[in-house]
Order: sequence, then C-alpha cells, then structure tokens
Amino acid sequence: MLMLYLASTSPRRRELLQQIGLTFEVLKVSVDESPLEDETPAEYVARLAVAKARAAMELVSSGDIVLGADTTVVCDGRIIGKPESLEEAVAIWQSLSRRSHQVLTGVALARGELVTHRVVTTEVHFKELLPAEMEAYWHTGEPRDKAGGYGIQGRGAVWVDRISGSYSNVVGLPLAETAEMLDGFGYSVWSQA
Repeated sequence: MLMLYLASTSPRRRELLQQIGLTFEVLKVSVDESPLEDETPAEYVARLAVAKARAAMELVSSGDIVLGADTTVVCDGRIIGKPESLEEAVAIWQSLSRRSHQVLTGVALARGELVTHRVVTTEVHFKELLPAEMEAYWHTGEPRDKAGGYGIQGRGAVWVDRISGSYSNVVGLPLAETAEMLDGFGYSVWSQA
C-alpha cells in the first residue's frame, strides 16, 4: 500500500487533505525560504514546494509519496510575507485594500527519484479595509502566521469581495489540482473512501 506524507506542519493543509478523505503522515522539514535574486513568485513557490518534497523524501521509503507545498501572496509582482508587527500588518493590508492580489501555491509530489510540480494562482479582491478593523483583526492573533496577513478560512474572509480560481488554494493547497497530481502517482482520492 502506498504511503502518503505531507512535508508541512500547516494545520490548514492537514485539514484540507483530511477534508477529501486522505490518510497521510506529517513530516516536519526545514528549508531556506529566502527568495532568490530575480526569482519570480511562481518560481519561488515551485522551488520551495520541490525542496520540501525532496527533503522529506530523504526520510521515507522510495516507494512512498511525499507532498510538498508553499503558498505566498503577491501584489504588484511583489511577494508579501507574514507580518511580524501590527505596523507591518497594516502596511500590507493598506496595499491590498480595494484591489486585487494573487495567491500562488506551488505543489510538488516526490516518489523515489520522480518529482513533479505545478503552480496554481487564485485572484483575490479585497473590499476597503478600515483602520479600526485592521487593528481588531491583528489582535485576534489570526494574521501572524499567514502570508499576506490574513486567513480566508477565518475572520479574514470578511475582507474578501470575490475570488477567481481555487478557494482551497487561498487556504493553502489547491485540492482539485493536488488530487489530479496524486492520481498521476497512482494514489486516488476515491480509492481512499
């Protein structure tokens, strides 16, 4: 029987895989997440997803499948990281207020020497963000560990006017695309039922 490993400790990715009925083990891996000079956001998330999958592959049997992923928020071609202070969060949110940004997730699968990946992009549009709600949102604690400083699956959802593309991608893992990739590795979502 094929074993699936998730090379991520993200609770959101775990919940998404559980949502579609997959059985898997979580592996914690460490990779340098610093962007490279002249690297596009799509190249960045693809590189990190592949690096996580390869690092985890070192810990498992060559017949097992490892899933690595990395998600980032992009506005005006610039990667928006995780805010470390209220001031940094407010600056990010002001740049996203009343406009669109992109959420990119790189997804990589590894099995033995075979590694495949893809990048999924979702367009997200925010309503106008008010100073009082930005401060209140920061104090919920929700924004601190999230790219772009918000969670669409949490209270940050009230800022989202509309999206174009995969909702689960914005949460942290595009499920349709991930299931399709897994199927190509002989690991069907439907055989797990």
